[in-house]
Amino acid sequence: MLGRPRTRLLMTATLAAALIYPATAHAYVGPGAGFAVVGSLGIVFVTVFLAIGSLISWPFRTVTRAIRSRRLKGKGEIKRAIVLGLDGLDPVLTKRFMDEGKLPHFAKLAEEGTFKPLLTACPSMSPVAWSTFATGVDASRHNIFDFLDRDTRTYFPILSSTRISDPTRLLKLGKYRIPIGKPSIRLMRKSRPFWAVLDDCYVSSHVLRVPITFPPEKLKNGVQLSAMCVPDLRGTQGSFTMFTTDRERAGSYMGGTLLLVERKADVIIGELPGPPSPFVEDRSEMTVSWVAEIDRGEERIHFTFGDNEFTVGRREYSDWISIEFAAGLGVKVKGLIKVYVNEITPHFELYVTPINLDPSSPAMPISYPSMFSQYLAKLQGPYATLGLAEDTWALNERMIDERAFLEQTWLINDEREKMFMNSLEKNKNGFTVCVFDATDRIQHMFMRYLDPDNPANRGKDTEVHAHAIEDLYVHMDGLLARTMEYVDDKTLLLVISDHGFKQFRRGVNLNTWFLENGYMAPLKDGRTGADGAALDGSGSSCSFGGYCGSRDDGEAVIGEYLSNVDWSKTRAYQLGLSGIYLNKKGRESKGVLSNEEYRALKKEIKEKLEGMIDTETDQVAISAVYDTAEIMNGPYAGKGPDLIIGYNVGYRASWEGAVGKSSAAAIEDNLKSWSGDHCIDHKLVPGVIFSNRRVAAERPGLIDIGPSILELFGVKVPKYMQGRSIFRKDEDA
Repeated sequence: MLGRPRTRLLMTATLAAALIYPATAHAYVGPGAGFAVVGSLGIVFVTVFLAIGSLISWPFRTVTRAIRSRRLKGKGEIKRAIVLGLDGLDPVLTKRFMDEGKLPHFAKLAEEGTFKPLLTACPSMSPVAWSTFATGVDASRHNIFDFLDRDTRTYFPILSSTRISDPTRLLKLGKYRIPIGKPSIRLMRKSRPFWAVLDDCYVSSHVLRVPITFPPEKLKNGVQLSAMCVPDLRGTQGSFTMFTTDRERAGSYMGGTLLLVERKADVIIGELPGPPSPFVEDRSEMTVSWVAEIDRGEERIHFTFGDNEFTVGRREYSDWISIEFAAGLGVKVKGLIKVYVNEITPHFELYVTPINLDPSSPAMPISYPSMFSQYLAKLQGPYATLGLAEDTWALNERMIDERAFLEQTWLINDEREKMFMNSLEKNKNGFTVCVFDATDRIQHMFMRYLDPDNPANRGKDTEVHAHAIEDLYVHMDGLLARTMEYVDDKTLLLVISDHGFKQFRRGVNLNTWFLENGYMAPLKDGRTGADGAALDGSGSSCSFGGYCGSRDDGEAVIGEYLSNVDWSKTRAYQLGLSGIYLNKKGRESKGVLSNEEYRALKKEIKEKLEGMIDTETDQVAISAVYDTAEIMNGPYAGKGPDLIIGYNVGYRASWEGAVGKSSAAAIEDNLKSWSGDHCIDHKLVPGVIFSNRRVAAERPGLIDIGPSILELFGVKVPKYMQGRSIFRKDEDA
């Protein structure tokens, strides 16, 4: 799913402000309070009050709803629709395991209904694909083209799905700076999801962990729990913290922080860094202190973590630990962590997960209604809320090993299954969808086990977890079996994935190719970037971890986040996992291309890159290059990449290229544990669809799922939707 580093985007300050002033006014109050004032007792009182009101108004609401429902929708063929979303489930692997008799319930569903490949979105990545599923339109109509977008003023990467901005006014009280008003938290996905159309017709919807639903949208007749792009408490898309007594491990790591701690006998003391304080001018980092006392004989570690005391064994996850950061003025910020002790001797190594928003008292809106997240926490206990909760970067950087990653992933999956089963119990007439991420995350990190020649195998285990992906598919067959218990002849059951999976062996860095071919130019030492920041390591362009200047061999390079670029001499650049942007006048702040030059350059680059050969392997690295304007004509087509790269199987944008950085070679081996991917030519990586009804369409796509469900409920499909019913033949649709 996330085929790029989970970088610290320019969100920290704005997200920290949002922690103090969330947008859901009925659950949070005024400036300076910010956090949920409806505590456990308050929830009881509010729930009782709402229940009494609901009972009194029930007869009137039932009659009104029945009248309006008949007027808004026709006679439906179904009373219930269930969509089991298994992110990344691959049609080739699914068929293989079915043929081997390992997926009996998938095989039964295929025999009684339909099993087919499901066309994914273009580009084929999760935020784009699930947005297409939700809205029934392509990227040019829902406005999500990648995980990353770029700020055309600064060329700096920004998260594509959400915009968060601080309140504009401040009240100064001594050393404190108190923002006045609320921040703006906006979902950048455009177009309406099909469950909103169902909601208009009084069809209840439970929308659980569908990507690109943060912040959550209102539903009159349902509930929603946000997923991908929900930040951690630091405002990033997931940053781990590692503590060690080993000075040789100190250094820079992608996706998190490694901190040295001192050990005195069997006692270690440390501080966990949290979000910046929004109340002080320098935005100094808030921290929580912890103490670890080691019992060597039992290999147990007793922790005092803030106000919590607990004991865990070596290589054992703790339960969710609720921690509080003191923001000042009596305000505290709550988060959730798990800890995992890698080693006790010779060095102490402690891994701490990204700090999740606490669903019982969320610092930002993560559900609708806001108390839904609290209800789930009361029902099943604390759970992961981070959009990308499985810590792939901790495994990539070898902070944890495969065993620890699998255990973490399955713990999170168990939480998701409880939510899903609860909704199936409660929402007996309506629409329920839940997206499970384990299928995506495990295939990203364990695909190398299926390919002995994958470069990612170098120096790593290739035997102990060789069955991890097979075990994953077998587990999901069991989940399908439990789901099928809720299906009757008036229920539509769909099992879908947003894309499939392929090996990721080699990374392509188009910024390096642009440098080599004269389309991009680096700045010389001592100059500044487009936003005026110094590029000598002291300014903001470099302080985000970007490399600025030259390599040791003196060759000029582009640093992370497109730092060190001479925009006056640059015509094209890569950012994100599939996009090429041209430096166009009137659009980019330092644009150099006229309209005529822009059109000519698009054609030129497309012709040069399409069919690019990897000279080391003699294989095609790029199978197709798509001119966005030629394949999409929606109102947001101009906001996406100018060219979309369709990488061949085995290739993908390199780690450096995805974050706007050049590297030593245009094509290099991928050595990360992240060894499987789908950010390739969308025609090469379809997802799957299983249906308990016969699918008549020859080539069903994600874009068709919403319209198909609407039709079966008797709801008229809105004209803006591009999809059509998969239950009718193509010529009849």
